[in-house]
Amino acid sequence: MANQPSSFFATSAIDHAVAGLGAGVVTTLCLNPLDLLKVKFQVNTGTATGGMGRQIFYALRDIQRQQGWTGLYRGISPNVAGNASSWGLYFLFYNMLKKRAAGGDTRHTLSAGQYLVCSAEASAITAIMTNPFWLVRVRMFATTKESSNAYRGLWDGLSTIARTEGTTGLFRGTVLALVGVSNGAIQFMAYEKMKAWGFDQKRKQAERTGKAYNQDLDKLSNLAYSTMSISSKILASIATYPYQVVRSRLQNNAQAELFPDIPTTIKRTWKQDGFRGFYRGLGTSLVRVLPGNCITFVVYENLAWLLRTSAAKRDAR
Repeated sequence: MANQPSSFFATSAIDHAVAGLGAGVVTTLCLNPLDLLKVKFQVNTGTATGGMGRQIFYALRDIQRQQGWTGLYRGISPNVAGNASSWGLYFLFYNMLKKRAAGGDTRHTLSAGQYLVCSAEASAITAIMTNPFWLVRVRMFATTKESSNAYRGLWDGLSTIARTEGTTGLFRGTVLALVGVSNGAIQFMAYEKMKAWGFDQKRKQAERTGKAYNQDLDKLSNLAYSTMSISSKILASIATYPYQVVRSRLQNNAQAELFPDIPTTIKRTWKQDGFRGFYRGLGTSLVRVLPGNCITFVVYENLAWLLRTSAAKRDAR
């Protein structure tokens, strides 16, 4: 087997984990207000009025007026913990699984099916490990700090749930989180194939001009990463969004009597809103997710490239 690309840390999987962790932190700090709003729309059972843009603008304005600017960043601690740990752990496991599927050759391009399986496995492991963070996030987003059942922060939320609902309460909604692995699996299957095509075009261009080409030291443009992440995420979101609505309603303890379990939640959502009810908050989700994906993947790819090239320079010395 040919020599593998240099890694900055002990393994290339850890490099990708660090890059994913950094990308998750940056994205969450930039877009927490839209995360907050998306969950509020998902758990809302009232009739939505006005266009999506107006709903988003007025909802954000009302939160700012009633709770101040800090209100837009309520739940930031579990959101950062959830996003940063999710991306870090996901990329760690995903790259380990890809390497195993490729027989140890990290340069080997896998089939679409192999990318799908590796992504689904990594997503499932990550979803189980980080579910408590997402549970606290949903409940903090769905309440104000003045609410009687409001959590003061991440640790208060985790400890309160463990004390009042038991350890198993921390994993409420995990089944739906596992259903949601299909979202990441579809997205990464499409993204990896797009990225492979992009590097293949750069390699062919280098060959036509007679230049030496080393993919380990190269990267695509930020515009290319943005376009690929947007396209793959739209595909995955449309296919899998309904489970997110069901999961948010199930995890919101303020609606526990209305939505006690998955079958009841699905039936009541259908009865109240029909098919459209399962796509509540999709517009807000896409407004948040698409720029969020651009930020995440651009930051991730650039950090991964920086670690990879820094390692190569270090090894060359």
